[in-house]
Amino acid sequence: MTFTTLEDAEKFYRNYAKAAGFSTRVRCTNRKGNEIKNQLITCSREGKWKSKISPTEKTNPTAGLNCPARIYIHTLKDVGAWIISKVVLDHSHPCCPSKAEMLKQHRELSMSIRRTIENNEEAGIRPSKAYQSFVAAAGGHRELNFIEKDVKNYITREVRNVSEQEDAKEFGKYLEQAERESDAADFHTVIPCATKSSIEAQFQDAYTHAKFREVQAQFRGKANCITRLKNSALSYSVYEVGEQVSSSIFNKFVVTYDSVAAEVKCECLLFESRGILCRHALSVLSFEQASQVSPRYILERWSKKIKRRHTHIKSSHDEPLMEPRSKRFDQLVFRSQNICEFASESEELTAILHRAYDNVMAEMEALKAKRKGTSSLSHEDANLESVNELQSPPRIRTRGRPKNRLGSKLEKQIANGTKKKKTKVLSEINLFDAASAAHSNSSQYQGHVMNYQFRVPAAGDNSLGV
Repeated sequence: MTFTTLEDAEKFYRNYAKAAGFSTRVRCTNRKGNEIKNQLITCSREGKWKSKISPTEKTNPTAGLNCPARIYIHTLKDVGAWIISKVVLDHSHPCCPSKAEMLKQHRELSMSIRRTIENNEEAGIRPSKAYQSFVAAAGGHRELNFIEKDVKNYITREVRNVSEQEDAKEFGKYLEQAERESDAADFHTVIPCATKSSIEAQFQDAYTHAKFREVQAQFRGKANCITRLKNSALSYSVYEVGEQVSSSIFNKFVVTYDSVAAEVKCECLLFESRGILCRHALSVLSFEQASQVSPRYILERWSKKIKRRHTHIKSSHDEPLMEPRSKRFDQLVFRSQNICEFASESEELTAILHRAYDNVMAEMEALKAKRKGTSSLSHEDANLESVNELQSPPRIRTRGRPKNRLGSKLEKQIANGTKKKKTKVLSEINLFDAASAAHSNSSQYQGHVMNYQFRVPAAGDNSLGV
Protein backbone atom coordinates (compact mmCIF):
# COMPACT_ATOMS: atom_id res chain seq x y z
CA MET A 1 0.00 0.00 0.00
CA THR A 2 1.42 3.38 -1.06
CA PHE A 3 0.67 6.89 0.14
CA THR A 4 1.45 10.28 -1.33
CA THR A 5 2.74 11.82 1.91
CA LEU A 6 3.83 10.63 5.34
CA GLU A 7 0.86 12.43 6.90
CA ASP A 8 -1.54 10.32 4.80
CA ALA A 9 0.07 7.12 6.08
CA GLU A 10 -0.08 8.30 9.68
CA LYS A 11 -3.73 9.30 9.27
CA PHE A 12 -4.56 5.89 7.75
CA TYR A 13 -3.06 3.98 10.69
CA ARG A 14 -4.66 6.36 13.18
CA ASN A 15 -8.09 5.75 11.64
CA TYR A 16 -7.49 2.00 11.78
CA ALA A 17 -6.47 2.28 15.45
CA LYS A 18 -9.70 4.10 16.24
CA ALA A 19 -11.75 1.41 14.50
CA ALA A 20 -9.82 -1.38 16.25
CA GLY A 21 -9.96 0.22 19.71
CA PHE A 22 -6.42 1.43 20.55
CA SER A 23 -4.25 4.52 20.20
CA THR A 24 -0.86 5.02 18.53
CA ARG A 25 2.33 7.02 18.93
CA VAL A 26 5.44 7.68 16.83
CA ARG A 27 8.20 5.51 18.28
CA CYS A 28 11.13 6.76 16.22
CA THR A 29 11.88 8.73 13.04
CA ASN A 30 15.06 8.38 10.98
CA ARG A 31 16.25 11.41 9.01
CA LYS A 32 18.92 12.17 6.47
CA GLY A 33 19.55 15.85 6.80
CA ASN A 34 16.16 17.54 6.84
CA GLU A 35 14.39 14.72 4.99
CA ILE A 36 12.55 11.88 6.76
CA LYS A 37 13.53 8.43 5.46
CA ASN A 38 11.42 6.07 7.59
CA GLN A 39 9.22 6.06 10.65
CA LEU A 40 8.02 3.53 13.22
CA ILE A 41 4.49 3.91 14.63
CA THR A 42 3.51 1.64 17.53
CA CYS A 43 0.62 1.06 19.89
CA SER A 44 0.59 3.47 22.81
CA ARG A 45 0.92 0.49 25.21
CA GLU A 46 4.25 -0.48 23.62
CA GLY A 47 7.27 -0.87 25.89
CA LYS A 48 7.65 -2.18 29.41
CA TRP A 49 7.32 0.60 31.95
CA LYS A 50 5.27 1.53 34.94
CA SER A 51 4.02 4.83 36.28
CA LYS A 52 6.27 6.39 38.95
CA ILE A 53 3.25 7.64 40.87
CA SER A 54 2.43 5.37 43.78
CA PRO A 55 -0.96 3.59 43.78
CA THR A 56 -1.96 5.49 46.93
CA GLU A 57 -1.89 8.74 44.93
CA LYS A 58 -3.05 7.38 41.57
CA THR A 59 -5.63 4.63 41.89
CA ASN A 60 -5.59 3.74 38.18
CA PRO A 61 -1.90 3.86 37.13
CA THR A 62 -0.97 3.45 33.47
CA ALA A 63 1.67 0.96 32.43
CA GLY A 64 3.27 -0.29 29.24
CA LEU A 65 2.34 -3.86 28.39
CA ASN A 66 5.07 -4.45 25.79
CA CYS A 67 2.44 -4.46 23.00
CA PRO A 68 3.98 -5.63 19.70
CA ALA A 69 1.45 -3.90 17.37
CA ARG A 70 3.25 -1.55 14.98
CA ILE A 71 3.86 -0.50 11.39
CA TYR A 72 7.04 0.50 9.52
CA ILE A 73 6.80 3.28 6.92
CA HIS A 74 9.58 4.26 4.55
CA THR A 75 9.90 6.35 1.40
CA LEU A 76 10.62 5.22 -2.14
CA LYS A 77 13.42 7.30 -3.64
CA ASP A 78 12.50 6.86 -7.30
CA VAL A 79 8.72 7.25 -6.97
CA GLY A 80 8.61 9.77 -4.12
CA ALA A 81 5.82 7.88 -2.36
CA TRP A 82 5.53 6.21 1.06
CA ILE A 83 4.80 2.54 1.67
CA ILE A 84 4.09 0.35 4.70
CA SER A 85 6.84 -2.27 4.63
CA LYS A 86 5.96 -4.23 7.79
CA VAL A 87 2.81 -4.66 9.87
CA VAL A 88 2.18 -6.34 13.23
CA LEU A 89 -1.53 -6.54 14.16
CA ASP A 90 -1.44 -8.58 17.38
CA HIS A 91 -1.89 -6.82 20.74
CA SER A 92 -0.87 -7.93 24.23
CA HIS A 93 -3.96 -6.29 25.76
CA PRO A 94 -7.69 -6.25 25.01
CA CYS A 95 -9.07 -3.58 22.65
CA CYS A 96 -12.49 -1.97 22.84
CA PRO A 97 -13.63 -0.26 19.59
CA SER A 98 -16.81 1.09 21.20
CA LYS A 99 -14.75 3.15 23.68
CA ALA A 100 -11.89 4.10 21.37
CA GLU A 101 -13.17 7.64 20.78
CA MET A 102 -12.58 8.41 24.47
CA LEU A 103 -8.86 7.65 24.23
CA LYS A 104 -6.69 10.75 24.40
CA GLN A 105 -5.49 10.51 20.80
CA HIS A 106 -8.99 10.22 19.35
CA ARG A 107 -10.67 12.90 21.44
CA GLU A 108 -11.10 16.14 19.51
CA LEU A 109 -12.91 19.45 19.69
CA SER A 110 -14.73 20.51 16.53
CA MET A 111 -14.61 24.06 15.19
CA SER A 112 -18.05 24.92 16.55
CA ILE A 113 -17.14 23.56 19.99
CA ARG A 114 -13.92 25.59 20.06
CA ARG A 115 -15.72 28.78 19.08
CA THR A 116 -18.34 28.19 21.78
CA ILE A 117 -15.62 27.64 24.39
CA GLU A 118 -13.90 30.87 23.38
CA ASN A 119 -17.16 32.83 23.59
CA ASN A 120 -17.99 31.32 26.99
CA GLU A 121 -14.52 32.14 28.30
CA GLU A 122 -14.84 35.72 27.09
CA ALA A 123 -18.24 35.96 28.80
CA GLY A 124 -16.78 34.70 32.09
CA ILE A 125 -18.50 31.29 32.10
CA ARG A 126 -16.58 28.63 34.03
CA PRO A 127 -15.23 25.62 32.08
CA SER A 128 -17.32 23.17 34.13
CA LYS A 129 -20.49 25.07 33.29
CA ALA A 130 -19.51 25.25 29.62
CA TYR A 131 -18.96 21.48 29.55
CA GLN A 132 -22.32 20.84 31.21
CA SER A 133 -23.98 22.94 28.49
CA PHE A 134 -22.41 20.66 25.85
CA VAL A 135 -23.66 17.61 27.73
CA ALA A 136 -27.18 19.02 27.93
CA ALA A 137 -27.21 19.94 24.24
CA ALA A 138 -25.92 16.50 23.16
CA GLY A 139 -28.22 14.54 25.47
CA GLY A 140 -25.63 12.96 27.77
CA HIS A 141 -21.93 12.36 28.39
CA ARG A 142 -21.84 9.33 26.09
CA GLU A 143 -22.88 11.44 23.10
CA LEU A 144 -19.72 13.60 23.31
CA ASN A 145 -16.31 12.59 22.00
CA PHE A 146 -14.42 14.71 24.53
CA ILE A 147 -14.32 15.19 28.31
CA GLU A 148 -14.26 18.16 30.64
CA LYS A 149 -10.48 18.00 30.89
CA ASP A 150 -10.20 18.67 27.14
CA VAL A 151 -12.24 21.86 27.57
CA LYS A 152 -9.97 23.05 30.39
CA ASN A 153 -6.81 22.17 28.46
CA TYR A 154 -8.02 24.08 25.41
CA ILE A 155 -8.73 27.15 27.53
CA THR A 156 -5.31 26.93 29.22
CA ARG A 157 -3.28 26.29 26.08
CA GLU A 158 -5.17 28.30 23.47
CA VAL A 159 -7.52 30.86 25.01
CA ARG A 160 -5.42 31.86 28.03
CA ASN A 161 -2.07 31.83 26.26
CA VAL A 162 0.19 34.30 28.03
CA SER A 163 2.78 34.64 25.29
CA GLU A 164 3.93 38.03 24.11
CA GLN A 165 1.92 37.74 20.91
CA GLU A 166 -1.29 37.04 22.81
CA ASP A 167 -0.56 39.86 25.21
CA ALA A 168 -0.23 42.21 22.26
CA LYS A 169 -3.56 41.00 20.90
CA GLU A 170 -5.24 41.48 24.24
CA PHE A 171 -3.79 44.98 24.44
CA GLY A 172 -5.12 45.65 20.96
CA LYS A 173 -8.57 44.49 22.04
CA TYR A 174 -8.36 46.84 25.00
CA LEU A 175 -7.52 49.74 22.73
CA GLU A 176 -10.31 48.81 20.35
CA GLN A 177 -12.78 48.66 23.24
CA ALA A 178 -11.60 52.07 24.41
CA GLU A 179 -12.11 53.43 20.90
CA ARG A 180 -15.64 52.02 20.75
CA GLU A 181 -16.47 53.66 24.06
CA SER A 182 -15.03 56.91 22.75
CA ASP A 183 -17.17 56.60 19.61
CA ALA A 184 -20.28 56.05 21.71
CA ALA A 185 -19.47 59.18 23.76
CA ASP A 186 -19.10 61.47 20.74
CA PHE A 187 -21.53 59.70 18.38
CA HIS A 188 -23.21 62.98 17.41
CA THR A 189 -19.93 64.78 16.69
CA VAL A 190 -18.18 64.92 13.32
CA ILE A 191 -14.45 64.66 12.67
CA PRO A 192 -13.47 67.23 10.00
CA CYS A 193 -11.98 65.92 6.77
CA ALA A 194 -8.25 66.26 6.24
CA THR A 195 -8.66 66.92 2.48
CA LYS A 196 -11.35 68.19 0.12
CA SER A 197 -11.87 64.76 -1.43
CA SER A 198 -15.48 63.62 -1.84
CA ILE A 199 -14.32 60.05 -1.20
CA GLU A 200 -13.05 61.04 2.24
CA ALA A 201 -16.44 62.65 2.95
CA GLN A 202 -18.04 59.34 1.94
CA PHE A 203 -16.01 57.50 4.59
CA GLN A 204 -16.68 60.29 7.09
CA ASP A 205 -20.41 59.77 6.76
CA ALA A 206 -20.25 55.97 6.98
CA TYR A 207 -17.47 54.93 9.38
CA THR A 208 -17.05 55.26 13.12
CA HIS A 209 -14.60 57.80 14.46
CA ALA A 210 -11.91 55.21 15.25
CA LYS A 211 -11.96 53.65 11.78
CA PHE A 212 -12.31 57.00 10.01
CA ARG A 213 -9.10 58.17 11.70
CA GLU A 214 -7.29 55.20 10.12
CA VAL A 215 -8.73 56.12 6.71
CA GLN A 216 -7.65 59.73 7.21
CA ALA A 217 -4.08 58.59 7.77
CA GLN A 218 -4.13 57.04 4.28
CA PHE A 219 -5.52 60.25 2.77
CA ARG A 220 -2.70 62.22 4.39
CA GLY A 221 -0.12 59.73 3.09
CA LYS A 222 -1.49 60.21 -0.44
CA ALA A 223 0.44 63.49 -0.58
CA ASN A 224 3.72 61.51 -0.68
CA CYS A 225 2.63 59.44 -3.68
CA ILE A 226 3.39 60.07 -7.37
CA THR A 227 1.11 58.26 -9.84
CA ARG A 228 2.15 57.28 -13.38
CA LEU A 229 0.11 55.36 -15.98
CA LYS A 230 2.00 52.35 -17.34
CA ASN A 231 -0.56 50.53 -19.49
CA SER A 232 -4.19 50.91 -20.46
CA ALA A 233 -6.57 48.74 -22.46
CA LEU A 234 -10.28 49.53 -22.76
CA SER A 235 -11.49 50.07 -19.20
CA TYR A 236 -8.52 48.34 -17.50
CA SER A 237 -5.52 50.45 -16.47
CA VAL A 238 -2.24 49.65 -14.74
CA TYR A 239 -0.52 52.36 -12.68
CA GLU A 240 2.83 52.63 -10.96
CA VAL A 241 2.66 54.59 -7.70
CA GLY A 242 5.91 55.82 -6.19
CA GLU A 243 5.78 56.59 -2.47
CA GLN A 244 8.49 58.79 -1.02
CA VAL A 245 9.54 57.33 2.32
CA SER A 246 12.63 59.52 2.78
CA SER A 247 14.49 62.32 1.01
CA SER A 248 16.00 59.97 -1.58
CA ILE A 249 14.09 56.67 -1.28
CA PHE A 250 10.91 55.83 -3.23
CA ASN A 251 8.93 52.60 -2.90
CA LYS A 252 7.04 51.54 -6.03
CA PHE A 253 3.66 49.79 -6.03
CA VAL A 254 1.58 48.45 -8.93
CA VAL A 255 -2.11 49.42 -8.79
CA THR A 256 -4.78 48.15 -11.21
CA TYR A 257 -8.04 49.99 -11.87
CA ASP A 258 -11.19 48.83 -13.69
CA SER A 259 -13.40 51.80 -14.48
CA VAL A 260 -16.39 49.67 -15.50
CA ALA A 261 -16.46 47.54 -12.35
CA ALA A 262 -15.18 50.45 -10.22
CA GLU A 263 -12.57 48.10 -8.76
CA VAL A 264 -9.11 49.14 -7.61
CA LYS A 265 -6.43 46.79 -6.26
CA CYS A 266 -2.94 47.48 -4.94
CA GLU A 267 -0.15 44.98 -4.49
CA CYS A 268 0.41 46.14 -0.89
CA LEU A 269 -2.91 44.34 -0.03
CA LEU A 270 -3.81 46.76 2.75
CA PHE A 271 -7.53 46.43 2.03
CA GLU A 272 -7.34 42.64 2.07
CA SER A 273 -5.51 42.61 5.42
CA ARG A 274 -7.04 45.59 7.29
CA GLY A 275 -10.16 46.44 5.32
CA ILE A 276 -9.26 50.04 4.39
CA LEU A 277 -8.09 51.45 1.05
CA CYS A 278 -4.37 52.24 0.93
CA ARG A 279 -2.89 55.61 -0.05
CA HIS A 280 -1.68 54.13 -3.35
CA ALA A 281 -5.21 53.12 -4.37
CA LEU A 282 -6.57 56.48 -3.23
CA SER A 283 -3.92 58.21 -5.32
CA VAL A 284 -5.06 56.28 -8.41
CA LEU A 285 -8.71 57.12 -7.70
CA SER A 286 -7.75 60.77 -7.45
CA PHE A 287 -5.84 60.48 -10.76
CA GLU A 288 -8.96 58.96 -12.38
CA GLN A 289 -11.06 61.78 -10.87
CA ALA A 290 -13.40 59.31 -9.19
CA SER A 291 -15.93 61.04 -6.92
CA GLN A 292 -17.18 57.94 -5.06
CA VAL A 293 -15.90 54.45 -4.22
CA SER A 294 -17.78 51.24 -4.74
CA PRO A 295 -19.88 50.07 -1.74
CA ARG A 296 -17.68 46.97 -1.56
CA TYR A 297 -14.94 49.12 -0.02
CA ILE A 298 -17.18 50.40 2.80
CA LEU A 299 -17.48 47.49 5.20
CA GLU A 300 -20.65 47.23 7.26
CA ARG A 301 -18.93 46.01 10.42
CA TRP A 302 -17.28 49.42 10.90
CA SER A 303 -20.33 51.49 10.02
CA LYS A 304 -21.75 53.71 12.74
CA LYS A 305 -25.22 53.15 11.32
CA ILE A 306 -25.14 49.38 11.64
CA LYS A 307 -28.30 47.68 12.85
CA ARG A 308 -27.93 44.91 15.36
CA ARG A 309 -29.49 41.63 14.36
CA HIS A 310 -32.08 40.06 16.66
CA THR A 311 -30.78 37.12 18.71
CA HIS A 312 -33.05 34.27 19.67
CA ILE A 313 -32.52 34.29 23.44
CA LYS A 314 -34.61 31.95 25.52
CA SER A 315 -36.59 33.65 28.26
CA SER A 316 -38.61 32.19 31.10
CA HIS A 317 -41.45 34.67 30.37
CA ASP A 318 -42.04 33.84 26.71
CA GLU A 319 -40.79 30.24 26.65
CA PRO A 320 -44.30 28.69 26.37
CA LEU A 321 -45.00 30.86 23.31
CA MET A 322 -41.57 30.64 21.61
CA GLU A 323 -40.76 27.03 22.46
CA PRO A 324 -41.43 25.54 18.96
CA ARG A 325 -39.42 28.26 17.23
CA SER A 326 -36.53 27.97 19.70
CA LYS A 327 -36.34 24.23 19.13
CA ARG A 328 -36.26 24.66 15.38
CA PHE A 329 -33.60 27.37 15.73
CA ASP A 330 -31.37 25.11 17.87
CA GLN A 331 -31.73 22.24 15.39
CA LEU A 332 -30.81 24.46 12.44
CA VAL A 333 -27.76 25.88 14.23
CA PHE A 334 -26.56 22.40 15.17
CA ARG A 335 -26.80 21.13 11.59
CA SER A 336 -25.36 24.28 10.02
CA GLN A 337 -22.22 24.05 12.16
CA ASN A 338 -21.24 20.73 10.58
CA ILE A 339 -22.01 22.02 7.08
CA CYS A 340 -19.98 25.21 7.58
CA GLU A 341 -17.02 23.30 9.03
CA PHE A 342 -17.01 20.97 6.02
CA ALA A 343 -17.40 23.79 3.47
CA SER A 344 -14.58 25.90 4.98
CA GLU A 345 -11.96 23.37 3.85
CA SER A 346 -11.67 24.93 0.37
CA GLU A 347 -12.84 27.82 -1.78
CA GLU A 348 -14.78 25.48 -4.10
CA LEU A 349 -16.83 23.99 -1.27
CA THR A 350 -17.47 27.47 0.14
CA ALA A 351 -18.73 28.67 -3.25
CA ILE A 352 -21.09 25.67 -3.49
CA LEU A 353 -22.51 26.45 -0.06
CA HIS A 354 -22.98 30.13 -0.99
CA ARG A 355 -24.91 29.19 -4.13
CA ALA A 356 -27.08 26.75 -2.21
CA TYR A 357 -27.67 29.37 0.47
CA ASP A 358 -28.80 31.95 -2.11
CA ASN A 359 -31.20 29.46 -3.75
CA VAL A 360 -32.69 28.40 -0.42
CA MET A 361 -33.12 32.00 0.72
CA ALA A 362 -34.94 32.90 -2.51
CA GLU A 363 -37.24 29.88 -2.13
CA MET A 364 -38.03 30.69 1.52
CA GLU A 365 -38.69 34.36 0.76
CA ALA A 366 -41.08 33.37 -2.04
CA LEU A 367 -42.92 31.00 0.30
CA LYS A 368 -43.09 33.65 3.01
CA ALA A 369 -44.46 36.22 0.57
CA LYS A 370 -47.05 33.71 -0.64
CA ARG A 371 -48.20 32.99 2.91
CA LYS A 372 -48.52 36.69 3.68
CA GLY A 373 -51.10 36.96 0.91
CA THR A 374 -53.45 34.50 2.65
CA SER A 375 -56.01 35.83 5.09
CA SER A 376 -55.62 33.13 7.73
CA LEU A 377 -52.93 33.34 10.38
CA SER A 378 -50.90 30.38 11.53
CA HIS A 379 -51.01 29.17 15.11
CA GLU A 380 -47.49 30.49 15.73
CA ASP A 381 -48.36 33.95 14.34
CA ALA A 382 -51.37 34.10 16.62
CA ASN A 383 -49.18 33.25 19.60
CA LEU A 384 -46.57 35.87 18.68
CA GLU A 385 -49.20 38.61 18.61
CA SER A 386 -50.10 37.92 22.23
CA VAL A 387 -46.53 38.33 23.47
CA ASN A 388 -47.12 41.98 24.28
CA GLU A 389 -50.01 41.11 26.60
CA LEU A 390 -49.35 41.43 30.31
CA GLN A 391 -48.04 38.13 31.70
CA SER A 392 -47.62 37.10 35.30
CA PRO A 393 -44.10 36.04 36.25
CA PRO A 394 -43.69 32.25 36.14
CA ARG A 395 -43.53 30.28 39.35
CA ILE A 396 -39.90 29.36 40.00
CA ARG A 397 -38.83 26.86 42.63
CA THR A 398 -36.29 28.36 45.00
CA ARG A 399 -33.34 26.48 46.41
CA GLY A 400 -33.59 25.26 49.97
CA ARG A 401 -36.52 24.89 52.29
CA PRO A 402 -38.81 27.91 52.89
CA LYS A 403 -38.85 29.30 56.39
CA ASN A 404 -42.62 29.28 56.91
CA ARG A 405 -45.10 27.05 55.13
CA LEU A 406 -48.34 25.22 55.81
CA GLY A 407 -48.13 21.90 57.55
CA SER A 408 -44.94 22.68 59.49
CA LYS A 409 -46.53 21.65 62.82
CA LEU A 410 -47.62 18.33 61.36
CA GLU A 411 -44.10 17.65 60.09
CA LYS A 412 -42.68 18.34 63.57
CA GLN A 413 -45.04 15.76 65.07
CA ILE A 414 -43.99 13.18 62.47
CA ALA A 415 -40.30 13.95 63.08
CA ASN A 416 -40.68 13.47 66.83
CA GLY A 417 -42.43 10.15 66.24
CA THR A 418 -39.67 8.79 64.03
CA LYS A 419 -36.84 10.08 66.22
CA LYS A 420 -37.16 7.18 68.67
CA LYS A 421 -37.02 4.65 65.84
CA LYS A 422 -33.83 6.25 64.43
CA THR A 423 -31.96 5.98 67.75
CA LYS A 424 -32.54 2.23 67.80
CA VAL A 425 -31.34 1.82 64.21
CA LEU A 426 -28.24 3.96 64.86
CA SER A 427 -27.17 1.78 67.76
CA GLU A 428 -27.27 -1.29 65.52
CA ILE A 429 -25.26 0.55 62.82
CA ASN A 430 -22.54 1.53 65.32
CA LEU A 431 -22.06 -2.12 66.28
CA PHE A 432 -21.76 -3.06 62.61
CA ASP A 433 -19.21 -0.27 61.91
CA ALA A 434 -17.02 -1.36 64.82
CA ALA A 435 -16.88 -4.91 63.49
CA SER A 436 -16.09 -3.79 59.94
CA ALA A 437 -13.33 -1.41 61.16
CA ALA A 438 -11.57 -4.23 62.96
CA HIS A 439 -11.70 -6.33 59.85
CA SER A 440 -10.31 -3.53 57.63
CA ASN A 441 -7.29 -2.91 59.91
CA SER A 442 -6.15 -6.49 59.45
CA SER A 443 -6.33 -6.38 55.65
CA GLN A 444 -3.79 -4.76 53.31
CA TYR A 445 -4.59 -1.84 51.01
CA GLN A 446 -5.55 -2.72 47.45
CA GLY A 447 -5.61 -0.06 44.72
CA HIS A 448 -8.83 0.50 42.87
CA VAL A 449 -8.68 -0.69 39.29
CA MET A 450 -11.32 0.24 36.75
CA ASN A 451 -13.02 -2.89 35.44
CA TYR A 452 -13.87 -2.40 31.78
CA GLN A 453 -15.75 -4.95 29.72
CA PHE A 454 -13.47 -5.21 26.70
CA ARG A 455 -14.43 -7.05 23.58
CA VAL A 456 -11.47 -8.85 22.03
CA PRO A 457 -11.46 -8.31 18.23
CA ALA A 458 -12.00 -11.43 16.18
CA ALA A 459 -9.32 -12.86 13.99
CA GLY A 460 -10.99 -11.47 10.88
CA ASP A 461 -11.00 -7.94 12.29
CA ASN A 462 -7.17 -7.72 12.46
CA SER A 463 -6.74 -7.28 8.71
CA LEU A 464 -5.18 -3.96 7.72
CA GLY A 465 -5.58 -4.44 4.02
CA VAL A 466 -1.84 -4.40 3.22
